[in-house]
Amino acid sequence: MKEQGIPDNRNNSRKAAGIGIALSLAACLFILLLAIRAGSVYISVSDLLKIIGSHITGKPLPADVDPMTDSIFWTIRMPRAITAFLVGGALSLSGAVMQAVLQNPLASSYTLGVSSGASLGAGIVLLCGFTLSGLEGFMLPLAGFVFGLITVVLSILLASRIDRSVSNQTIVLIGMVLSLFVTGIMNFMMTFYGDRSKQLWLWMTGSFSARNWTHAAILFVTGIAGFVIFFMLSGRLDILTFGELQASSMGVDVKKTRITAILVASFLTGVSVAFAGVIGFIDLAAPHIVRRIFGPSHRIVIPMSFIYGGAFMALCDLAARTVLSPREIPVGAVTALVGAPFFAYVFFAKGRRKV
Repeated sequence: MKEQGIPDNRNNSRKAAGIGIALSLAACLFILLLAIRAGSVYISVSDLLKIIGSHITGKPLPADVDPMTDSIFWTIRMPRAITAFLVGGALSLSGAVMQAVLQNPLASSYTLGVSSGASLGAGIVLLCGFTLSGLEGFMLPLAGFVFGLITVVLSILLASRIDRSVSNQTIVLIGMVLSLFVTGIMNFMMTFYGDRSKQLWLWMTGSFSARNWTHAAILFVTGIAGFVIFFMLSGRLDILTFGELQASSMGVDVKKTRITAILVASFLTGVSVAFAGVIGFIDLAAPHIVRRIFGPSHRIVIPMSFIYGGAFMALCDLAARTVLSPREIPVGAVTALVGAPFFAYVFFAKGRRKV
C-alpha cells in the first residue's frame, strides 16, 4: 500500500504546484494590466489591445483610438510597468540565489550591501560624468556591477576576519554597516554636486519615472541571461542547501558554483540599480514567500521568484505613482514599508528556532 501511495502523493503535489503556478501567472498578468491601465487617463481593454496590435503589426492606429491615449500607453505606462516588473524579477532572482549559496535566509543584494555599492558606482558615473571610450552607453550598468561586486566581496572578507565561522548574522550585519558607509559617501558627494542633489536623491530612493523601451530591452536581455544561468545551476543550489561538505561529497564544485552565482547576482543587481536606483527588501521577501508556497526546489523557486518579485515591484510602482497623485512616492519607500517588517519577522523567527 505504501509503495502505491508514493506515486499518488507525488502526483498530488505536482498537481498542487501546477495549480499554484497557473494562479500565480494569472495574478501576475492581472497586476501588469492594472499597472498599465491605472492612472489619470482611463484606458479600456479594447483600446489597449488595439494599440498593442497596431504597434506589433505596424498597421495604422484605428480611428476610434485617441492618439493621446496611444502615446500615454505605449511610450509611458507600458515601458514603465515592464521595466518595474523586470527589475523586481532580477532583484528577486539575485536574492534567492544569494540565500542559497551563502546558506543564509537573511542574505540578499540589499542586506549584503550590493545595492548600495551599485548605487555608488552609478552615482559616480551620473555626477562626475566618468566614462570609458567605447563604453559610453554601458557605463551605468558596468559601474553598478563592479561596485556592487566589490561591496559583497568586502562583506564576505570582513565577516570571515571577524567571525571565522562566518555566521549568518555576521555577514548581514557587515553588509548593512557597509551599506550605511556607502550611503554616507553618497551624501558627502551630494554636498559637492548640489545642483544634481535632487537627481541623486531620486536615485538613492528608487524611481521608474521616465523609463522607456530601451531600459526595458536591456533589462529583458540581462534578466533572461541571469535566469538561464541560475536555472542551469538549480540542481547544484539544491545540493548546497545541505552544506558545503555534503555538496563536495556529491561532486559539486562549491567554490566555482558560489563564485558564478555571486558574479551573476551582482551583475543583475548592478544593472537593476543603474536603471531604477536603490530598491530594498524585495530581494529578501519574494524568495521567502515562494519557498513557503512551492517548497525549496530551485527549479521552481528560481522562475517563481522572478514572477513574484516582478509582480510585487509592478504593484509597488503602481502605488508609488497613484496613492498621492499627482505627486510620486519613491518606490524604494513603498518596498521598505513592506520589506522592513518582513525582514524583522524572518530575523526574529530564526532566533526563536535556535532557542
